[in-house]
Amino acid sequence: MSVNRHLEVTDTQSGETHTIPIVEDTASSTEFTKLGITIYDNGYLNTAVCRSSISYIDGDKGILRYRGYDIEELAEKSSFLEVSYLLIFGDLPTKQQFQIWENRMMNHTFIHENLIDYLRSFRYDAHPMGMVISALATLSTLHPEANTALNGDDIYDSESMVIKQIFRCLGKLPTIAACAYRHRIGRSYNYPSDQLGYTENFLYMLDRLSEINYVPHPKLAHALDVIFILHADHELNCSTAAMRQMASTGIDPFICLSGAASALYGPSHGGANEAALKMLEEIGSVENIPAFLEDVKAKKRRLMGFGHRIYKSYDPRAKILKKISHEVFEVMGRSDLIDVAMELERIALNDEYFIKRNLYPNVDFYSGIIYKMMGFPTDFFPVLFCLARTAGWLAHWKEQLKDQTPIFRPKQVYVGKSKRAYVPMHQRKSTEDPAMPTRSRKDLSTH
Repeated sequence: MSVNRHLEVTDTQSGETHTIPIVEDTASSTEFTKLGITIYDNGYLNTAVCRSSISYIDGDKGILRYRGYDIEELAEKSSFLEVSYLLIFGDLPTKQQFQIWENRMMNHTFIHENLIDYLRSFRYDAHPMGMVISALATLSTLHPEANTALNGDDIYDSESMVIKQIFRCLGKLPTIAACAYRHRIGRSYNYPSDQLGYTENFLYMLDRLSEINYVPHPKLAHALDVIFILHADHELNCSTAAMRQMASTGIDPFICLSGAASALYGPSHGGANEAALKMLEEIGSVENIPAFLEDVKAKKRRLMGFGHRIYKSYDPRAKILKKISHEVFEVMGRSDLIDVAMELERIALNDEYFIKRNLYPNVDFYSGIIYKMMGFPTDFFPVLFCLARTAGWLAHWKEQLKDQTPIFRPKQVYVGKSKRAYVPMHQRKSTEDPAMPTRSRKDLSTH
């Protein structure tokens, strides 16, 4: 790194030239504040709001690393619970560390009976993601000792206090998610099993009926575990940015997680794999692909599951999922959708139109197919994403606590009216807002 690198900015109005230092390929926005200039970056296209050591992405080369480890190696050799430890604490655990980590995590999978009653109070057709988001916020009321509003914002100066909440959040979320799933299908909730691993236990709570010794299929458990690893963290995406922004207020991690999960709930974020699956279902068969791609080029249709704001080459996670999909099909049977997906990928990767636009398959392209083949309803897809990403969110929460960054306060560029004089109501001209009709059906009621 060159310590002497800098920008020279000349103000054409004053004629003055200012030197702006560049450190680690970044220029501080406060340097521009000294010039009376606000940096406008709608959508955070090129704005760094924190320094993080959790995950690294090189979008041009298709590289994703957690704490320095390539995602391909972690997906092949590790487990989700081990990767969660890595993300949160910075290093892979020793055998003894992992045993303690796993044992304590599984002890925290049980949830308060009051929370179970709360989940049962939802409507029969409640969206499972709405239930999960609400339940996460409710955890804050069940653990008042973790609430900074009640006990002061210095309680998380204690490392043991931080770790206790990590166990609670990461341990209880699979149980909450499983309850939301069972609620959706009208079945009684299952309690966690202390005889199974983290992901196996989650599948157990989803699927057990009355079997005494029910054990999920090991290949399906492994496939879901790998998917969880791939979704565990991805730099400062929308929901992770929300997590850190809320953490900067000093509120407890349960509320932060609820906010991050709410951001993930959006169709442009956690719902993207559902959109990719829907597209493949609409295409229907390999024979319909050429006509579909022509409609895409004519901007009549959207190509879902391709392209990424960060990756300008093949998303490394998509490659792994493509391989995992075959393991799932060995158990659940092969879907015609995989043939459509692979042929669509083959044609698109050899078409100059898509090559020029850096449209390569992303993680959503294959994950939706896998979830469908495993029997998950589409409205449960974002819950699965949330469960995996919680490990990354908690890693960023822990890092944010140590960062001592002041509360996040982005600026805006005001484009509204200039100063206006107040006009009394009887003197105002009538302007009907199309979204606010002057009369409603209720206004015409004689009651």
